[in-house]
Amino acid sequence: MNSLRMLKLPSAFLPVVMSLAALAMVLGHIALYGGAREADEGAAAHLFQILMAAQAPIVAYFAIKWLPKTPKQAIGILAIQVSAGIMALAPVFYFDL
Repeated sequence: MNSLRMLKLPSAFLPVVMSLAALAMVLGHIALYGGAREADEGAAAHLFQILMAAQAPIVAYFAIKWLPKTPKQAIGILAIQVSAGIMALAPVFYFDL
């Protein structure tokens, strides 16, 4: 199975989509309310946390299922998933949210 075909699997693309949704939410929140820290976490922060935490079992399932079968392609997909997660976390750490 090649990488493009593997990327069409839900366990491959869902973590990337979830990371991009979390990134869009953080950037939207910063655009609307600024990068200031709030006393109480709002709904956006909770949704961000849920999106990021819910990725872990999906990525683990992908790794357990596909790393033994096609390690080269699976490592590439895992790198994309991890990169998307880091992209989503970067504004949170940069703006100290």
